Amino acid sequence: MLVTNKDLMLPASHGSYAVGAFNINNLESLLAVVEAAVEERSPVIIAVTPSAIKYAGLHYISKIALTAAEQSPVPMSIHLDHGEDLETVLKCIDSGFTSVMIDGSHLGFEENIALTRKVVAEGHPKGVSVEAELGRLAGVEESTVDEKEAILTDPHAAKEFAERTDVDTLAVAIGTSHGAYKFKGEPRLDFRRLEAIRREAGIPLVLHGASSVPKEIIEKAVRFGAELGGAKGIPEDHIRKAISLGIAKINIDTDLRLAFTGAVREFLTQSPSIFDPRKILGSAKEAMKDTVKAKTRLFGSAGKAA
Repeated sequence: MLVTNKDLMLPASHGSYAVGAFNINNLESLLAVVEAAVEERSPVIIAVTPSAIKYAGLHYISKIALTAAEQSPVPMSIHLDHGEDLETVLKCIDSGFTSVMIDGSHLGFEENIALTRKVVAEGHPKGVSVEAELGRLAGVEESTVDEKEAILTDPHAAKEFAERTDVDTLAVAIGTSHGAYKFKGEPRLDFRRLEAIRREAGIPLVLHGASSVPKEIIEKAVRFGAELGGAKGIPEDHIRKAISLGIAKINIDTDLRLAFTGAVREFLTQSPSIFDPRKILGSAKEAMKDTVKAKTRLFGSAGKAA
């Protein structure tokens, strides 16, 4: 069942759970997300970045995602994650995406508003929901963002931004970061700030950079040759608290990459005579699927599509 992010996030926001947005890059990652969501009876967001589009091709990746969502018994949206410009957004809307994110977080406040308004004007008449970002995360997404460039979201600015843009959902910065190396010391998220943002903005909120980098996945990958020393993610209790304070969508990419890497390294090490890509990538698909299923339970979305 193909829906929009707004269709998924409004019930989540009212029901104190979050919907996972899982980044896909190929058929195996898509199948992992879709199969996990169906088996867990969970709504889900299939997220595609500009770099995934560059890798797989917009026509190919949009077609396989739309085929999966339209045939799914659980609600799914096809979402552009971290859209860079209006041109990219329009191409995705024309390709059947039901939700788009325009990331103007690197711009000044007024420039971010102006760009977001343009996307809303294009998306809303076509039934496409729009996500924007206010504040700036550290870490790695489509390009490198230094830690010193991270800017936490101002609650009063969030209120003005939501009112002036009519955006459907808002990604906020409260201390998370992109990538596998999120903290040098103890994790610290600004929950008081999140409470204020929810109160002021009045729209569903999104948490980027929220992979938990599970210890068991890291240990497996390292055991079979990966070099991931110092990798650290968001503790699960922090995720639960963020959901209780208004987060209705959580982006997951790094954890899927780590699960994929660990599974492929393990399979190739333990089965050196196998050269069938279906078997090699099949192991990776199952590892990513297990990760997605665990996230739906953590986020509280499992069973919400029943």
